[in-house]
Amino acid sequence: MDKYLDIKRKFELKENKEHAATMSKYMRNLFDFYGIPAPERKEVYNDFIKAEKKAKVIDWDFLDKCYDDRHREFQYLVFDYLLALKKYVSFEDIPKIKYYITTKPWWDTIDFLCKVIGDVGLRDTRVKALMPDWSKNENIWLKRSAIEHQLGLKDKTDTELLEQIIVNCFGSNEFFVNKAIGWALRDYSKTDPEFVKGFINKYKDKMDSLSIKEGSKYI
Repeated sequence: MDKYLDIKRKFELKENKEHAATMSKYMRNLFDFYGIPAPERKEVYNDFIKAEKKAKVIDWDFLDKCYDDRHREFQYLVFDYLLALKKYVSFEDIPKIKYYITTKPWWDTIDFLCKVIGDVGLRDTRVKALMPDWSKNENIWLKRSAIEHQLGLKDKTDTELLEQIIVNCFGSNEFFVNKAIGWALRDYSKTDPEFVKGFINKYKDKMDSLSIKEGSKYI
């Protein structure tokens, strides 16, 4: 059976319309859901993803079918798949991820897809040149992806790049951009609180209050 259709059949068997309505409401009714909680959703395709990892090749046609599906669980499958197979993602694949970022965008997909780009950045210096361009793009989800793409990299974080990207985003009135700035700083403050303190002191007159509040949480 077609991989996409097989998983769709399994999702349909677990559909819970009451949960679906609640989940859709939480996401401002922007997306349809099957109503499957995350643990159950992942259980549906865990073995499938394990098999895909053994194949060591990303099936982009399959992922495109998933992303085109109107149910949000399929978009979650896409980022779980890509995170599991991230070492097989190359710089040349980033346009595909950009498409996912800018298609059906909301924080729930952006905050995971950006991590795939961050992993590519550890292996390919071309990401360092690309992310500042994204940070200056009018699309707020590309900005957010650029800001967050180094989340969780700890001492592998390129602080010069982080600073450049955040500075490029100053002056934004977008909640999701300013929240992302604060989140990126807060995350890195666990590794280097002095850098974050210095950054906020240096740019506090240009930073949105939300970014300062979030970024200062652990320092």
